[in-house]
Amino acid sequence: MYKLIAFDAYGTLFDVYSMGKLAEELFPGNGQPFALMWRDRQIEYTRLVTMSDPNPGGSKHYLPFWELTVRSLRYVCKRMKLNLTPEYEERLMGQYAKLTGFEDSLSVLKTIKNKDISTAILSNGSTEMLATVVESNGLTAYLDKVVTVEEIRLFKTAPQSYELLLKAFPVSREEVLFVSSNAWDALAAKWFGFDVFWVNRLGHPFEEIGEKPNYEGSSLSKVLELI
Repeated sequence: MYKLIAFDAYGTLFDVYSMGKLAEELFPGNGQPFALMWRDRQIEYTRLVTMSDPNPGGSKHYLPFWELTVRSLRYVCKRMKLNLTPEYEERLMGQYAKLTGFEDSLSVLKTIKNKDISTAILSNGSTEMLATVVESNGLTAYLDKVVTVEEIRLFKTAPQSYELLLKAFPVSREEVLFVSSNAWDALAAKWFGFDVFWVNRLGHPFEEIGEKPNYEGSSLSKVLELI
């Protein structure tokens, strides 16, 4: 049915909220709200960059995702009045670079590859940080390509970001299944014309605008039921 199954990286294959454990160690009593605010600010910065200059040649405000992640970390610590020492920043960013994959990420990619379906990551992440997190989780052999928005200097949900998959693989929109745990990402991919699987681990409602995803499941493993 599908020639390419493409995955979002952060939050979908890799657990961004696991950062809360280290944050709790460094900032007792603040781990969970810290992790949530850090993620929200990170995504907000990508939107500001893209929406403020949606130039097809790339936003003049573009900064690599790694840099936006660092800056959102610093903002959140100031906002929450937490003492972010150079040592703490190095530890937090070091762990972010090697985020732990969800327990079924590896097995799902293996199974898809065994069925001769192409696999890819499409992410806001920069080339270097994606290479590090993919390798540290042992996923390299099971991904045909890691596609990053770096080359277009526009973050998701710009349509050009999803179009990168059509440039990277000889497939049509109808032959792509896009998988994301981020509802906003799933919605934008659906608007672009992809079939979409929304990984809804927390049982949240979907967005109140746009079309519903084609498929929804509580884990990545549910994707395998489609193939």
